[in-house]
Amino acid sequence: MRACTAIGLLALFAAPGMALTLTTNGAANCVIAIAADATVPEQTAAKELQSHLKLVTGADIPIRDEAAVPDNAQQIVVGPGARFHKAFPALDLATLKQDGIVMQTAGNALYLAGGRPRGTLYAVYTFLEDTVGCRWWSASENYVPKRPTLDVPALSTIYTPKLQYREAFYRGAFDGVFATKLKTDGHFERIPPEYGGHYTILGWCHTFYQLLPPEKYFAAHPEWYSEINGKRTSDNAQLCLTNEEMRAEFVKQALARIRTNPEAGIISIAQNDCGGACTCPKCRALAEAEGAQSGPLLHFVNAVAADIEKEYPNFLVETLAYNYTRQPPKIVKPRKNVIVRLCSIECSYSQPLATGKQNATFRSDIEKWSAVAPQLYIWDYVTDFANYIIPHPNMRVLAPNIRFFVDHKAIGLFEQGDAGCTCSDFPELRAWLIAHVMWNPAADEKALIREFMQGYYGPAAEPLLQYIELIHNAIERNNTYLTCYMGDTSAWLTYDDVRKACGLFAEAAAKVQDDPTLTARVRRARMPLDHVVLLRYAALKRTAKARKQPFFGPADPVAFCDDFIKSAHTFDIGNYSEGESFADYEPVLRSRFRPAGTVTVPDVCKGLGEDDWTDVQDNEFRLANPGTWATIVDDAKASDGRAARMTTNHNQWATQWAVPADLQGRWHVYAAARCEATAKEGDAFQIGVYDEASKTTLGGQTVRIEQSAGPEYKTFDLGTIDLTPQMYFWAAPMNNPDKVSAVYVDRVFLVRERK
Repeated sequence: MRACTAIGLLALFAAPGMALTLTTNGAANCVIAIAADATVPEQTAAKELQSHLKLVTGADIPIRDEAAVPDNAQQIVVGPGARFHKAFPALDLATLKQDGIVMQTAGNALYLAGGRPRGTLYAVYTFLEDTVGCRWWSASENYVPKRPTLDVPALSTIYTPKLQYREAFYRGAFDGVFATKLKTDGHFERIPPEYGGHYTILGWCHTFYQLLPPEKYFAAHPEWYSEINGKRTSDNAQLCLTNEEMRAEFVKQALARIRTNPEAGIISIAQNDCGGACTCPKCRALAEAEGAQSGPLLHFVNAVAADIEKEYPNFLVETLAYNYTRQPPKIVKPRKNVIVRLCSIECSYSQPLATGKQNATFRSDIEKWSAVAPQLYIWDYVTDFANYIIPHPNMRVLAPNIRFFVDHKAIGLFEQGDAGCTCSDFPELRAWLIAHVMWNPAADEKALIREFMQGYYGPAAEPLLQYIELIHNAIERNNTYLTCYMGDTSAWLTYDDVRKACGLFAEAAAKVQDDPTLTARVRRARMPLDHVVLLRYAALKRTAKARKQPFFGPADPVAFCDDFIKSAHTFDIGNYSEGESFADYEPVLRSRFRPAGTVTVPDVCKGLGEDDWTDVQDNEFRLANPGTWATIVDDAKASDGRAARMTTNHNQWATQWAVPADLQGRWHVYAAARCEATAKEGDAFQIGVYDEASKTTLGGQTVRIEQSAGPEYKTFDLGTIDLTPQMYFWAAPMNNPDKVSAVYVDRVFLVRERK
């Protein structure tokens, strides 16, 4: 195995390993031997070995009942049957758990076996990958070497992975056969029984309201739900975790769910995906005594787990250390049948968790949890949920973070990638890399990345590797706190970076222009960069003009946008961001490149020179939940005939504009906006400029209905601000549809402050 050390072997094996020649010039020199009582996954393993060796060597290697194969015949023994145990009587199969593997040559035999249910399959795939040279890049893309004469060196490996639960959350990795080849086994991987199945978590997560839905229980039992500000509520709230009557009903419902699938082995007992912890006197007192909101949660989960154990002694109960429960409690500890899944959602993914200054708080939390949790799982976030289709330079921390989790006693890892999108930041590479490092944390990630890139992209690999280095150098150079909800690259990817990146992709495309398969792979990999060019087209063009340089971007942005959308459909792109389909995003993207209309010059800018003011129109805005919270619409009163329209049944910052690097400096900031109102007075909407660095809003103000109602746009002065790429303008309605029916933002414009 790559970078794996065989352990404890000398006492186990009956004879020293020796090299074997399994086929010669396409003819078989051996048989595949399997026990008559082999499990179904072990039978699958024998068939997979047979079919792959046929592809590699051309030889038809028969599968035989091991009882019919002479001991001295050259053979590949698949599975821990009688012949395996005769050869290795000292090996306790239980030490291999479910996934451990043995690859050993002894006498005239090669033994490939492992724990049950999946270990033998993993042994076969490891042999095919590491010894024979097969590669499975994705569910439909692979490499099979041609070796008519197959020599196998002496092998002596026994290995059990430290991570028992391994999940790479990518669309392609859900395929059950491919997942087995990657040796992942998590909840979402569709691994059929004949390939060993996979872990199943009943309810998956956020199960409080799954088991006690408010629509069923709240009217009769409001005391079962959170008390917030002195009032019981089920709106963005949790359960009252100290209520014993509630717990009794909760256990009843949990047991009912377990009885529907007792083979699952794990049930989620976990908080809702929001805040709203109960603040009743008992819950508050318990949280204060434990020094964290995880205290009431863990007391509750432990009690539920104790009740479940009475009927299902081997069943596990999983809960989350997430958001407001991430910090461990002072006193209570998880029971032996409780899994704590610690979530890294607040972390920075441009710095390693083990050493990065930006991740000191999480580092402290995992150290404390690992000291008390008998079964620690991790929920790690490895994509940009706000915008899947942009560069997300966290590849340098993926492997170090997996090692960090293992070093802190984690036995389960859910790496949540962008399963909804095929055109994100190298998803095939990420799924493959993450899976290999989860299986073997000691693996050399740099070697793995280079191996994949060369195998998958062929001659285009070198410029693409340079591109990966470029974007990672950019994020580190800027010391950016890379969250999993960035949505934009303006703060860290400079004009020069984008220009160089476009050049590297052009070089990559040229190297494979005669190969349609590789050309398509390079085109798909370029989608995030092309999206950056589309999103920042006006800013990039402004910079080129200011520098008096030829613009590297497309001369016809409308055609470029059309080609991007066409490619997205060709690649069956799926989602643009978490929960938002590309189909819904497509009209928003097209609206950025509509034919230019006549733009009215604001009164405060009349008479100013071209370099003294800058107009930012709605086609540069970033919309949250486009088509629902905000939409670009025709508006005759807008300065260019179009504006962002926000619904008012929420208070999200649904219209934003990120400050690009070319506009960094001291500017007087104005916004043109209005509202449609049914009331004559009251608060209408809020606007401001948010600074990510200081976590504060500058120039923020609440605009009244009296100031903004009507068809005419009003100009709002946000003051003089030293703008940086870490800032963005935002506008938000105030969840008051009874007073305001819509909020419109026409433009943001800037007047340069001269010294």
